[in-house]
Amino acid sequence: MKSSIRTCTAAFSLACLIILSACQSNTQEAADSNKTSASSSPVSTAVSTATKAPSLSPSYVPEQDTEQAIPRGIPATITRVVDGDTMQVDLSGKKETIRLLLVDTPETVHPDKPVEPFGPEASAFAKETLTGKKAILELDVSERDKYGRLLCYLWVDGVMFNEALLEKGLARVAYIYPPNVKYVDQFRVIQDKARQAEIGIWSIENYATDRGFNEDVKVGSTTSSAAKPTNTGTGAGSVGISSPSATPRPSSSTSSAPASTGGSQVYFKNCSEARAAGAAPVHIGDPGYGKHLDRDGDGIGCE
Repeated sequence: MKSSIRTCTAAFSLACLIILSACQSNTQEAADSNKTSASSSPVSTAVSTATKAPSLSPSYVPEQDTEQAIPRGIPATITRVVDGDTMQVDLSGKKETIRLLLVDTPETVHPDKPVEPFGPEASAFAKETLTGKKAILELDVSERDKYGRLLCYLWVDGVMFNEALLEKGLARVAYIYPPNVKYVDQFRVIQDKARQAEIGIWSIENYATDRGFNEDVKVGSTTSSAAKPTNTGTGAGSVGISSPSATPRPSSSTSSAPASTGGSQVYFKNCSEARAAGAAPVHIGDPGYGKHLDRDGDGIGCE
């Protein structure tokens, strides 16, 4: 009897040991599993491996050959007006030449073209409106042309100068090269109004075309009644552009060649003619000198 009890007791103890051992094993496996999961968690990994980005030194200067992306709204000061659609500006101490997008004014400083009708008016309007002014250069998609000039929509005192030229009949919509076409549709609407009113370049029949300005058109006068900027007093620094007025259509009589600054009857239509005559470079006061030959206005034409 006692032998049977001892046998049962031993068997029971063995069973308890087996069960206890199994429980401990499962508990350890669960703990190991949880530990492994925690160590492989993305959040945990991110926290453990995250490092603070190094700050740039105050004396950091980009490599000179690194092309910096230019912001889409650039504050600038207009330092010089070259002609109606080309200006020079100061960008925080850096000089840049800008070319207005989607518009074209008649030539006044082209080395191989004569002064074109309404070119002087467009240039004078630009000089009176822009010189010395603070401006914003709004870029489109492509930032520069093949000459390295910044291409922009020019804003002064809340007015886009590109549009002002079109409104006054001093420019045509031109050089439409995608992707720089942000305002082309509204520019065409403005141009159509100026054309219907026959102001500025649209006052001369067959002069302004889709291909440019027709040099074969002869006019008796290029004097425009296109409005000049006036100070309306409607705000500090306001451009004050008055409404464009209709310009009488010039007569179709043949005009004489522009007189040269030197007072001579010699006239060169362009620098090609001056060079062919052996007169280039032409200095101010020399026979044949004209401002249309002196693109940079330094007194020396066809350099």
